[in-house]
Amino acid sequence: MGGPRWNILSPAPGGALSGGSPVTSQMAHRAEPPDGGWGWMVVLSAFFQSALVFGVLRSFGVFFVEFVAAFEEQAARVSWIASIGIAVQQFGSPVGSALSTKFGPRPVVMAGGILAALGMLLASFATSLTHLYLSIGLLSGSGWALTFTPTLACLSRYFSRRRSLATGLALTGVGLSSFAFAPLFQWLLSHYAWRGALLLVSALSLHLVACGALLRPLSLAEDPAVGGPGTQLTSLLHHGPFLRYTVALTLINTGYFIPYVHLVAHLQDLDWDPLPAAFLLSVVAISDLVGRVASGWLGDAVPGPVARLLMLWTTLTGVILALFPVALAPTALVALAVAYGFTSGALTPVAFSVLPELVGTGKIYCGLGLVQMVESIGGLLGAPLSGYLRDVTGNYTASFVVAGAFLLAGSGVLITLPHFFCFSAPTSKPQDLVTETLGTKVPLPSEGLGEE
Repeated sequence: MGGPRWNILSPAPGGALSGGSPVTSQMAHRAEPPDGGWGWMVVLSAFFQSALVFGVLRSFGVFFVEFVAAFEEQAARVSWIASIGIAVQQFGSPVGSALSTKFGPRPVVMAGGILAALGMLLASFATSLTHLYLSIGLLSGSGWALTFTPTLACLSRYFSRRRSLATGLALTGVGLSSFAFAPLFQWLLSHYAWRGALLLVSALSLHLVACGALLRPLSLAEDPAVGGPGTQLTSLLHHGPFLRYTVALTLINTGYFIPYVHLVAHLQDLDWDPLPAAFLLSVVAISDLVGRVASGWLGDAVPGPVARLLMLWTTLTGVILALFPVALAPTALVALAVAYGFTSGALTPVAFSVLPELVGTGKIYCGLGLVQMVESIGGLLGAPLSGYLRDVTGNYTASFVVAGAFLLAGSGVLITLPHFFCFSAPTSKPQDLVTETLGTKVPLPSEGLGEE
């Protein structure tokens, strides 16, 4: 009675009981995510995968000075290497999602790991910046696009009640690797120069293949009803709550990264020394790590839609951002940095947990890829807008206030999601799913947040 529930789906049009030929093939589908089991191995895979993608991206700045000196190029041109990689990873996410829907996440992520490693390998032979644009930016970026979204989507299919906690634990890999990789890469540069260091980073990236091998496809009862990638995309583009949620995340993304880009510069405007100012970012990173785990636990423990918790963390983050220009004393700035790190880290796992409640786990691959592609627009525009406001006003006051306003606007959109004020946790069953058992169609429970 406590074991897994299964629906037996019969693809044959007729059955033995209806007078037709016997059922020739049957496929067993788990009725709901197992909330554990092999899912914890998927969490482990996602932990290392997030570290090997975003840990490398966050720490890649240590190569920046080496590239400027080696190719005698302007800093702005060298900066495009990482920017192209990030852009390709974000905009290529729907491709990884579509391929995972058709072939499953395991071969897609393993192929992505090979591309990411190959890009770093070819970069070690670079003779120009164009070579680095193509190898690291395009090739490794394409590999990253095939790894992150499919892995997080696969994790979402394994968990329901513990989804926020599982996601929070998986994403702690980003914070931990950011601490480890920056000094590691610097050590590699000092001992092997930048070409040798890139060869070793290539070997490190190849471990993404092992991460992909841990992903075991999970068949759920709702899968036959959601159709292929094209059908899913069409339905999502007409899904009101999904579109509003995408708008909310885009607004949040616009202001979310401003402290990572301009907090050090803001502190230097206040006459802070560069070293303490940079150390404050480490304080933010530590708080971010704690916030992700705490929020993941709360997301599963607090009843009601996860979107409500996401709105809380987003609102607090927006208020804290707007308060940065007001704080002048070092103690107040450190307190705000700790608070920002915690709340901004806390909103990340629940942001990924809301999506399955909106569209169902059957559409999670396509939905997550589409969300990441659109929300990346906010991430790409936020920093330039903040810099423009600094140039116009002469300080970062308007930059942080506007960044906070974007997050508060995103919170306002989250309130419009269906069942936001309900006091029970929604299910993630799709609204239109029917199962055909021995020729009889049986509707399953409607999707928790439904379509509009």
